[in-house]
Amino acid sequence: MPAIELLRPPSLGEIEAAAERIRGSAIRTPLLRLDIDAPAEIWLKLENLQPIGSFKIRGAASALGNLSKAELAGGVVTASAGNFAQGAAWCARDMGIACDVVVPDNAPRAKLDAITRLGAQIHPVPYDRWWRAIVERGYPDLGGRFVHPVADPDVVAGNGTIGLEIADDLPDVESVVVPFGGGGLSSGIAAALRARAPAAKVYAAEVETAAPLAASLAAGKATEIDHQPSFVDGIGGKSVMPEMWPMVRELLANSLVVTLDQVADAIRLLISRAKTIAEGAGAASVAAAFSGRAGNGKVVCVVSGGNLDADRLRTILDGRTPG
Repeated sequence: MPAIELLRPPSLGEIEAAAERIRGSAIRTPLLRLDIDAPAEIWLKLENLQPIGSFKIRGAASALGNLSKAELAGGVVTASAGNFAQGAAWCARDMGIACDVVVPDNAPRAKLDAITRLGAQIHPVPYDRWWRAIVERGYPDLGGRFVHPVADPDVVAGNGTIGLEIADDLPDVESVVVPFGGGGLSSGIAAALRARAPAAKVYAAEVETAAPLAASLAAGKATEIDHQPSFVDGIGGKSVMPEMWPMVRELLANSLVVTLDQVADAIRLLISRAKTIAEGAGAASVAAAFSGRAGNGKVVCVVSGGNLDADRLRTILDGRTPG
């Protein structure tokens, strides 16, 4: 297992450099006001409109774009529940290199089909083995350059480009709510806002079945939890990674934990009032904002992705919460 290197927040210059690298791969997504009675003035940063339906293309394009031809010669490998894998596969296809993806065996079919469609090879493994690949930052059974989906400085800087766009489009933003998977998205956004809109607070949104950040903040250290799989598959690991803990503790105001029912309600709300489809992780930020715990001013909710299985979507539209 590689030695743990603590990640530091990316600088404004590093985030701006990432913005140049991802140009042509990721799009500048719209920031739209959600016109509805709510505890706050809610705005939606619609990352579900990215070419792969998720913000993950930003980090993937930033990381792969900063590797040399020699480093890319053997292709790339990553471990992902679906969205980062799609980002890596998209970029690898454009570069003409191979991409192998280690996925948990409970990954959503919609995401697996998309990964395959983009030309990558998927390798399903039990969830614990998949999580070990993330913790150990590699999967020895596969060749190629391993690109970590979260704890990679270039990935975090690429994610930070969202923060630059929010600051440009809503300079007086008061708080931003970001789905929390491993902390790479929320940390990148918070680092950008610290430079461009320092008064803004950044909150993590977690779901009740897997909230390692809330547990870690309560304990004062990176803590492992009893992870329970749910339809909210894009966030919530077994722990906060030790290399990420100092950075997320420094940058994030708090963790806002929501229920599965609240997430399902938020998905229905986004469809009916914003005419947009969010996956469970993407809707968690909206559910958290509606709880009122992110403040009552101008609150931006990062809708991180929209890759939701059709069967789960039907269940939610029927007024139920997927099991």
